[in-house]
Amino acid sequence: MTKAPEQACEHGGARTISVLGATGSIGASTLDLVRRNRAQWRVVALTANGNAAALAALAREFEVEVAVVADEAALPELRAALAGTGIEAAGGAQALVEAAARGAQMTIAAIVGCAGLAPTMAAIEQGGLIGLANKEALVSAGEVMTAAVARHGATLLPVDSEHNAIFQCLQGNQLSQVRSITLTASGGPFRDWSAGQLAEATPAQAIKHPNWDMGAKISVDSATMFNKGLELIEAHYLFPVGLDALRIIVHPQSIVHSMVEYRDGSTLAQLGPSDMRVPIASVLAWPARMDTPLAPLDLAAIGELTFRAPDEERFPATRLAREAARAGGAIPAVLNAANEVAVAAFLAGQIGFSRIAAEVEHVLETYAPSAPTSLADVLAVDAEARRRALGLLQAA
Repeated sequence: MTKAPEQACEHGGARTISVLGATGSIGASTLDLVRRNRAQWRVVALTANGNAAALAALAREFEVEVAVVADEAALPELRAALAGTGIEAAGGAQALVEAAARGAQMTIAAIVGCAGLAPTMAAIEQGGLIGLANKEALVSAGEVMTAAVARHGATLLPVDSEHNAIFQCLQGNQLSQVRSITLTASGGPFRDWSAGQLAEATPAQAIKHPNWDMGAKISVDSATMFNKGLELIEAHYLFPVGLDALRIIVHPQSIVHSMVEYRDGSTLAQLGPSDMRVPIASVLAWPARMDTPLAPLDLAAIGELTFRAPDEERFPATRLAREAARAGGAIPAVLNAANEVAVAAFLAGQIGFSRIAAEVEHVLETYAPSAPTSLADVLAVDAEARRRALGLLQAA
């Protein structure tokens, strides 16, 4: 994770960049920073799920080579919106992979869920810089993906605020000197709710995160604490210090994003506002720094920073994630797939909030496949875990 990027290419000194998941919150924050530094970047490819109108507008603005919608039903609208521009329009899963394989110097991998696995792997195989915002990639395919990074000489730069904070706190130090790593969690909108209240929580309440502006799925994951559980698994692959050295603490203000404790008793913490442009800027400029439009932290105005231990009785997700990480192999992929199915069912009003973790645990108890050795194996495990999770929901 220390290979320095090339600082220029043949196009006027600009570095090339592709954004996978351009219309989501991470994509929007990335492109806001690129927009403010247009002379430094040439955008190669932008992708979206199905929002053809928004994608076409961005593709026109940044004069990209190719724009891709994952949902092929949205391709006619995208083609019509880009007619006469010379921008290539494409659709479908294979088109996402081909866009990621165009060899941009920097790829921001921000497609939510396992849909981002194959495109992220395609970008890794080009050997460039990968700004990894898709936590499911390492959760589901950690061993396969880290092996591919080493094989192709790629560099993973974590975009998640917590992992980016750890990355910053490790600069100039060695993992062998680390005593522990602590990921902070806001606790989500329900951190002070009783078990009875949690059982009655609605999707509308769950997606109203108190600190961050995120998509529906990630917001629900924050409310259940599965987001932090997935991040723990991701940290296990990014920063291999051992599971027992990885900790979670609830920090409602979301000012301290993570901490690294060293063997001499020193603890380094990264602080910043609750705005994803901070970690994204760190990745875009690495190994240097860049300006952002954000105001400096006013600690006097914030007043106090508080911390508490996570409650795994009300929020069992972190326990399930740690157990999955300890089991290793395919088990984290099973956990991730079951969670995606359960969250979708909750958002659709099919199950209650408290059922999300229960459904995931049930799938984990009934499905323990062999460890994957390839991306195809990972996707097969993911598909089977989803099938079983759906079967359990339908049988309930």
